[in-house]
Amino acid sequence: MKSILQEIDKLQSEINEFRPLDAHLRSQIKEYYRIGLTYSSNALEGNSLTESETKVVIEEGITIGGKQLKEHFEALGHSEAFDLIYQLAQEKFLKENDIKKLHKFFYYRIDESQAGKYRKVKALITGSKYPLPAPQELSVLITEFVARLSEMRSKKHPVESAALAHKEFVFIHPFVDGNGRIARLIMNLILLQSGYTIAIIPPVLRNEYIQTLERAHTDDINFIEFIARCVRETQRDYLRLFK
Repeated sequence: MKSILQEIDKLQSEINEFRPLDAHLRSQIKEYYRIGLTYSSNALEGNSLTESETKVVIEEGITIGGKQLKEHFEALGHSEAFDLIYQLAQEKFLKENDIKKLHKFFYYRIDESQAGKYRKVKALITGSKYPLPAPQELSVLITEFVARLSEMRSKKHPVESAALAHKEFVFIHPFVDGNGRIARLIMNLILLQSGYTIAIIPPVLRNEYIQTLERAHTDDINFIEFIARCVRETQRDYLRLFK
C-alpha cells in the first residue's frame, strides 16, 4: 500500500509542474472530467447512456431515443453536483449540509420530495449480506461521519481518507437512491480539497469494485488499494492530456 501511495504522490508532483493552468485549459479539463465522471459513476449503477450520449445530454440538452427519462435526469443531476464539488474544493472540510446539497442537485429532477432528505424507509443493498442502518439512526450516523472525517483527514493520506469516506458513507446509505454516486462525489471532493485530481472508477471494473467494497465491512485494505489504483490511473490519464 505504501508503494502505490508513493507512486501517486510522485505522479501528483508531475501534475503540479503544469500548474497553475490558464483559465481556458482549466475549464477544458474540468469539462473533460465532468463527462468522464458523470458517465462512469452513472454506468456503475446501471445507467445505459454511453459516454458520448452523456456528453450530448449534458452539453446540448438533447434527449437520446430509446433511453429512459430517468437516465437523462441522472446525467444532468450528476453534472450539477459535479459543479458543486468544484465550489466546495476551495474549502478544507465537509459539512452535513454539503452532503444534502449534493444529493439535492443530483436527485431533484427524479423525485424532488426525496432530494437532499434522508430516507424514512428501510433499505438494503442487493447482493450484500450486511444490513443497513434504520431510518431513525441516519441523522446521528451522518453527524458522526462528518466529525470522524475531519479526524481521519488529519491522520491519513488523502487517498486513504477519500476511500474510507466513500466506504463509510455507502455503509450508512442515508438516501433512498443515489448513495453510490454521492459517495464517489464525496471521495472526489476530498481528493480535490487535498490538491489531487478527480479519480474515475471505470465501469469495466464494476465487479471488483462491488466485491472489494463488500469485503470492506470486515477488512478495507483491498478497497483502499482498489481506489488508489483508480486514482493512479486517472493521474496517468491526466498527464497524457499534456504529453
